[in-house]
Amino acid sequence: MNKFIYMLFFTAFGFSQTDSVKVAIDSATVSIDMSNFEAFNNVISNEKALATIFEKLYQLEENQDRKVRIVHIGDSHVQADLFTAKIRRRVQQIFGNAGFGFTFPYSLANTNNSSPIRFTGSGGFSATRNLYADTSKPVGVSGISFEPKQKSFHIDMLVKDAQFDFTKLKVISPKNENIFNVSFAKKSFTTQEKVAVKTPAISSHKVKPGEVLGGIADKYNISLKQLKAANGLTSDNIRDGKTLKIPGGKTVTIYKTVSTVKYIYEPIVLENTPFYNVYNSQKPIDKITIIGNENSAEFALNGLILENEKPGVTYSSIGVNGAKSNDFNKFPLFFDQLPSLEADLYVISLGTNESFDKQDIATYFGNLKTMIDGIKQKCPEASFLITTPPPSVLHGKYQNIYIEKYAEKIIEMAPAENYAVWNLLDIFGGNKNINTNSRMGLMARDKVHYSNTGYDKQGELFFDAFIQSYELYKSEK
Repeated sequence: MNKFIYMLFFTAFGFSQTDSVKVAIDSATVSIDMSNFEAFNNVISNEKALATIFEKLYQLEENQDRKVRIVHIGDSHVQADLFTAKIRRRVQQIFGNAGFGFTFPYSLANTNNSSPIRFTGSGGFSATRNLYADTSKPVGVSGISFEPKQKSFHIDMLVKDAQFDFTKLKVISPKNENIFNVSFAKKSFTTQEKVAVKTPAISSHKVKPGEVLGGIADKYNISLKQLKAANGLTSDNIRDGKTLKIPGGKTVTIYKTVSTVKYIYEPIVLENTPFYNVYNSQKPIDKITIIGNENSAEFALNGLILENEKPGVTYSSIGVNGAKSNDFNKFPLFFDQLPSLEADLYVISLGTNESFDKQDIATYFGNLKTMIDGIKQKCPEASFLITTPPPSVLHGKYQNIYIEKYAEKIIEMAPAENYAVWNLLDIFGGNKNINTNSRMGLMARDKVHYSNTGYDKQGELFFDAFIQSYELYKSEK
């Protein structure tokens, strides 16, 4: 049995949720003095709600015989995979790396994500976030609709960090139909063919002594204006011996050889399951190509899941820039596809965008509860951990009293709703500590976003609090 001893050093750092795509400043460009940082009560409350997930982690640690899957849902800071990447690294260092987890072609959807999974493609794609999409759009578990604009598309995925090479691929689509062909080898070849091209016929005329432009134009049955335009002439004067281009009134067809690059895809067989199509490989894979199944007419991709054959933890981040809980709630497909994630724990981080909409406490928590209840209905065995919103300034200059009320309500309702709470607002010193965090270089100028260092430290603090609660659970077994 592996034994771990943790010395937890707590300091106060910040992060923020917002509708901006650019969610962090480069911490290397600011001077950060963290010597005066002090964390405020970095613990998880109502931790008994995590007993089920802690028992699964304990069995994983003892027996090395399973995967434990954690899914973190939120808005822009989660979509960017900044602080969630830190949590993923730290959790997998302790419990083992079972794979990257959920991923999505954010770059092809013209939005941001910093994970080491890179997507390129061709054919054009249409994508809409859940806060803008109408309910007819196929917005599923990713929170973003993603549809190729034409049938002749391809999507290439490359894993840039070898630790996340995968042996199991799960493909999530709206009706769980086999609408995609997946290939692990793409070959190209060049073909040449003759193409007919019509071009105006042009002849020439050498000017003889005594000839004038008007007479030459009449000879070839063209206008003087056509003759002058074909030769770039601005006057009617012409010198003897000059060769003139004579534009013809007809066209001729010539043949040119054109080279075309074509691709040969070697598709693999995806096995259909109730919630996704899956492929298992005998060796690690770092790249795939996705094209449309020739028998399908419509295509939409809701996400991919990457896992390996090892026991350990996957930590998936699902975020949408600017999203609120009610944006997720309006799409039934989001909830219908959640079982594909097979999550043992859901971490939910929402609230800042609601505060910018000035949602009252009843509306905010009512929407959050609807989201939690919807997830519980589809995933009844999962545990829940809710993070409060972080400190932020409202619209650049106002104290954000909304997030203070949201945090109070989240904590108040935790026992009745059976979720644990990580009070991020309190941990970073509340709204009263915004100027201090800003002076120390942890926040962007708008005092809503945080620096990369702030996100990184926020992830470290989350991990510290989570492990502290887990160790307490083990000590009381």
